Amino acid sequence: MDETVAEYIRRTVLKMPRDEIKTMLQKWGFLSEAQLQTLNFHQIKDNISQEVVQLCEENSADIKQAAVLDIIYNHIYQNKRMWSVYQMKKSAEELEYFDITDFKKKFKGRLRSALKNVTITFREYEDNAIWIRVAWGTPYKKPNQYKPSYVVYHSQTPYVFISASVLKSNLPLLCQALIVASNYHDIREMELRSHSLNSLKDIVFKRYSQNFQTDYSKPLQGENVEPENADLRIVQENRSEKERIHRLNREVFGDGPQPKLEFAQYRLETMFKSDPKMDVLDKKEPFRCLVKFSSPHLLESLKSLAPAGMADAPLSPLLTCIPQKARNYFKIREKKGFNPESFVSP
Repeated sequence: MDETVAEYIRRTVLKMPRDEIKTMLQKWGFLSEAQLQTLNFHQIKDNISQEVVQLCEENSADIKQAAVLDIIYNHIYQNKRMWSVYQMKKSAEELEYFDITDFKKKFKGRLRSALKNVTITFREYEDNAIWIRVAWGTPYKKPNQYKPSYVVYHSQTPYVFISASVLKSNLPLLCQALIVASNYHDIREMELRSHSLNSLKDIVFKRYSQNFQTDYSKPLQGENVEPENADLRIVQENRSEKERIHRLNREVFGDGPQPKLEFAQYRLETMFKSDPKMDVLDKKEPFRCLVKFSSPHLLESLKSLAPAGMADAPLSPLLTCIPQKARNYFKIREKKGFNPESFVSP
């Protein structure tokens, strides 16, 4: 077994929590159950990793097998990576039969026609998700296994989730390979980013609803205790206002927790209105700007603005429509035309 492969396997094992190493190795399936029985999982992780490497040497592990182990780790700890959402577009809307073998062949062929030194590994999961790991090299250097790109593609959907490596210059090659392999002709970033891959899936697959029933007649718990000498009219007004804010917030965001979104961006275009007598603008051109939002938990932050008294209720549609804006972003931009061969990262 190559020394670089052995070192990569050792480092991958060291990243795992000690009480989960055995489970991940079983999911890997490269070592037999008899070999796993010889491992002492109660010793320090460095010793465990060395024993795993020795067993892998007995089985002549190669970089592809090591890459599969890395996919298993990243699938379980997917929140350690930053994910971006991309949407692809077909020229026709008819559904086509998806052939995973054909997809892999086209994806590998497209990438390797542009770059010879590249390691491509696939792993399929039960939710129709195909995890793709790409380690990039150069014409003169072997692939860097420590800075791979990850792609999660759900077959028969136009959505792709990408966690890019530091080498962003390889993103155009990755996007070209995806649209060729999946028989699409266009791809665009939806400008939604988060460490929570599942939350991004909830947004684009519409697996959560912002709108619930709007009837809210019960007083809020813990908010009906007022000073004894308070004016009853003021008490009632405050209580009614809090209930109104809660009801409006509930109509927009619902009762459940929001998907964990950390970044959203969309382009705003509107006409500038002013008094004609002031002659502020010589030409009637639209006002354009790029609106960016970022937070450790963006949607929950927006949800808390009105109850905290930091914004009026209901919130502006510019804030509450962020997930929908992102879903419609592709439809807005596709009218301008796009050539996949000249794709550059936004």
